[in-house]
Amino acid sequence: MSEDMEDPRPKTFREKLEAYKAMALNTFNTKPISHWILLALSSGAMLVAFPASSLLSRVYYSDGGESKWIISWVAVAGWPIPALVLVPTYFVLGVSPTPLNLKLVVSYIVLGFLSAADNLMYAYGYAYLPASTASLLGSTSLIFSTLFGCLLVKNKINASIINAIVIITAAMVIIALDSDSDRYGNVTDRQYAMGFIWNVLGSMLHGLIFALSELVFVRLLGRWSFHVVLEQQVMVSLLGFAFTTVGLVINNDFQNMASEAKSFKGGRSAYLSVLIWGVVTFQLGILGATAALFLASTVLAGVLNSIRVPLTSIAAVVILHDPMSGFKILSLIVTFWGFASYIYGNCTPDKDSSLS
Repeated sequence: MSEDMEDPRPKTFREKLEAYKAMALNTFNTKPISHWILLALSSGAMLVAFPASSLLSRVYYSDGGESKWIISWVAVAGWPIPALVLVPTYFVLGVSPTPLNLKLVVSYIVLGFLSAADNLMYAYGYAYLPASTASLLGSTSLIFSTLFGCLLVKNKINASIINAIVIITAAMVIIALDSDSDRYGNVTDRQYAMGFIWNVLGSMLHGLIFALSELVFVRLLGRWSFHVVLEQQVMVSLLGFAFTTVGLVINNDFQNMASEAKSFKGGRSAYLSVLIWGVVTFQLGILGATAALFLASTVLAGVLNSIRVPLTSIAAVVILHDPMSGFKILSLIVTFWGFASYIYGNCTPDKDSSLS
């Protein structure tokens, strides 16, 4: 190329801004307005419902709830909600339900069991940790989903993603070193440590579930579409609901719900409101994330997921008066930085730095 040839790429900040505006306008014009309305609604549902679900889990424990199984059950008791969305899609999209076979049924059973165990681990985290801390620890699921995705599905990892893993790990170490500043007065050192450990283990299991779900799509389903993902969500939630219900019965928590409601702050109505809204918000968050994934991309889902972490932490501080030390703020900033690095790594994969 001649040195005198003019470089067409924008150089100044103003030129780059104009280029991004033109690209955004071009992208907007490629889709009907209904697409963008649905995307906005699904993104809003994800950003509101997931933080609300996290805060409600913490409210359950702070206002008198004690059962880990009940909060685990709340996470999957709303399985009919995505089912109600799924059934009309068969008629709207003109598709048929995915035929079941032995391998697919076994995979759903395994994922349902792991989902029930995962929800139970997270319940221990919310029982002993502030919602802001539990939310930050939950972001480590990104690390584990990336690592398990590399091992099981052979996804590529580049330098930016490795950088994100290191940064998010550092953020979790900052929280661990600052544990004395955000522990509730009625929580012992041992309980706080167990909440911390169970939350990280829950994130690890969540990452494994994500990778196994992707493996099911690659090996058994061979297609990745909105209704197929909804089918998996319904089946896994249904089986997780079955496993968790068995745990509730064995632990006698169903029988204890009446007495727990009486001693709950605000009484029986407040108790039921927390549980019912917990069921609804969790499933709305799942539906919002699924819709955002297919209406846009995994990158947008990653962006929304990174935004909801600080949203949850800020909401917990404002609404629940969670303690927020300087170290936790630093951890929050570092975590956001890690998410940004991960998103950049997925937007601009570098073949030279990719690891199989």
